[in-house]
Amino acid sequence: MDDSSRRLQQRRNQPSFSSSSSTGPTRFRSQNFSTNPTKTTQSSNSVPRSNFTTATTPNNTRNPGHIRNRKSETYDGISQQQEEQEAREDVGSIIGTCPFMCPDGERAQRERLRDLAVFERLHGDPRKTSPSLAVKKFCRTISVKHVQASDVRPLAVLEDTLNYLLNLLDSSEHPFEVVHDFIFDRTRSIRQDLSMQHIVNDRAICMYEKMVKFHVISHQRLRNCTSSSISSLQYLNMEQLTKALASLYVLYEANRNNNFVYENEAQFRSFYVLLHLDSKNQQMEESLSYWFRNVPSPVMKSKEMHFARQVLRFYQMGNYKRFLCTVSSEASYLQYCIIEPNVNEVRALAISYINNCCYKLHPYPLEQLSKLLRMKELDVESLCHACGLKITSDDGENKSLPTKQTTFSIPKGSLQSYELVGLQQ
Repeated sequence: MDDSSRRLQQRRNQPSFSSSSSTGPTRFRSQNFSTNPTKTTQSSNSVPRSNFTTATTPNNTRNPGHIRNRKSETYDGISQQQEEQEAREDVGSIIGTCPFMCPDGERAQRERLRDLAVFERLHGDPRKTSPSLAVKKFCRTISVKHVQASDVRPLAVLEDTLNYLLNLLDSSEHPFEVVHDFIFDRTRSIRQDLSMQHIVNDRAICMYEKMVKFHVISHQRLRNCTSSSISSLQYLNMEQLTKALASLYVLYEANRNNNFVYENEAQFRSFYVLLHLDSKNQQMEESLSYWFRNVPSPVMKSKEMHFARQVLRFYQMGNYKRFLCTVSSEASYLQYCIIEPNVNEVRALAISYINNCCYKLHPYPLEQLSKLLRMKELDVESLCHACGLKITSDDGENKSLPTKQTTFSIPKGSLQSYELVGLQQ
């Protein structure tokens, strides 16, 4: 047998190898913390998609109240050496031990750099603070592999920190945009600490609901601010609102036990639907038709979700009468905070319909228009002027809107907020 024949025979006799690897679904570990001791949290079959930050620390022990970080899949192109390196890094999630709202090292460094917000300054001194004033800042470039446990706040400290921050929300000493900027940054830091520790229990759900509520209220209150940078603040607030909502929905699913629904879940789910009223909102990436498939049946049947779907349908149809009537009679305070900008848009749309469609020889009574738009008569007059329309009055001082005016135009920028008559706060 010549050399080429022997080599061919050797290749045929060699065993063949195939590269394939797969892992089973990642499962949640049971949680130690619960706001209701009688409620048993059932493990989920698989980890829902989440935007939580992956956080592992080589030198920390595992905590049974936290979720272990696991690799979801091993790909064929990864070498064995890379897999072993990742396995060494994947040893568990960090357990925070910092007893203060801000770690000692960060507090001292920020004193040296005079990097203290007005709410953190001791007696107004930009170089001095205290453990009862300083709050840990959000750090975008944090390296979770090298985080020390002493720099991460445990759950109880995070709860106290959040309550402290939200108590500042009604502060009248500073403009709202200043208050918002401080709470905005520090709540992001709280979410970061929760993510690094993989805390997904009922107490974390309560905290996320409070943070979502902060962003929803800010969505309304920022519209009344006059700062030159208010548009960027509104955009950033909306961005964090949608991210916090997405994380909250993941937490709901992670703690789902059969058909159990959290007390506030229906209302917080309705926010996602109401945010679709704004066609300019670039944060809402997932279509509603797909999103509805993942909403639990009890939530879909709730009055909160029914209200949100009705309002969205009336808005898309241009049915301003039923839209305003439904909002004024059924909206909760938080739902109205989201809807309010659209309420004024619908009112302007109604005025344009009346101006274009009514008879020119029959001016539209302002008193009747105020009832239709659920506004005070003075506010209706102000809105008509903002839209470029004139108001007339007869000898009895009854005011009317002359129709067929060609000067109508939607005001540039955001419309002024007017009270919605009949709104149940």
